[in-house]
Amino acid sequence: DYGGFPQEAYELQWPAPGHPAVATEVRQRLERAGFATDEDAERGFDHGVFIPLLAAFPAPAVPVVQLSLKRGLDPAEHLSIGRALAPLRDDGVFIVGSGNSFHNLRAFFRERTSAMKAHSEAFDAWLASAIAAPADQRAERLTGWAQAPSARASHPREEHLLPLMVVAGAAEADLGTVAWSGTQAGFRISAHHFG
Repeated sequence: DYGGFPQEAYELQWPAPGHPAVATEVRQRLERAGFATDEDAERGFDHGVFIPLLAAFPAPAVPVVQLSLKRGLDPAEHLSIGRALAPLRDDGVFIVGSGNSFHNLRAFFRERTSAMKAHSEAFDAWLASAIAAPADQRAERLTGWAQAPSARASHPREEHLLPLMVVAGAAEADLGTVAWSGTQAGFRISAHHFG
């Protein structure tokens, strides 16, 4: 589900098992919250799922249930999806949202300018502040993320940011923290954790 990378990127495999019972519970919770669901038992893992999990769990033994983003890419809907799934945390389900605090491929490959690097720093700082806010303020800020400083320079498309909305929704009252922050090609990239 990606292109333009070295050949070895397409040879990576991570055949983790699914978890049908958790998948059923996810669907039921989403449907009770008003979201239509479907499943595709033939689709493989998205690179946003298997690449980070391959790094964290090289042996593909951890059961995984993958969710797709909702058409329309509405941040408020993705926060609501997370809220619907929040009780799964009490059952030991680890809810992971894979993406980047900065995801502008044009910048990574062609525009490594100091201005673009400043955009990554500005948005990253805003995002860290939004994630650390109490749940109601966090939801309001994340819903309006596109108005944040350097938002569209950092995320021309939001699909690599919206998984964070699901996790933030599932976090309920837990405050978020920066779990890791560093740079890639000079651009600021951070990971966030709740609970």
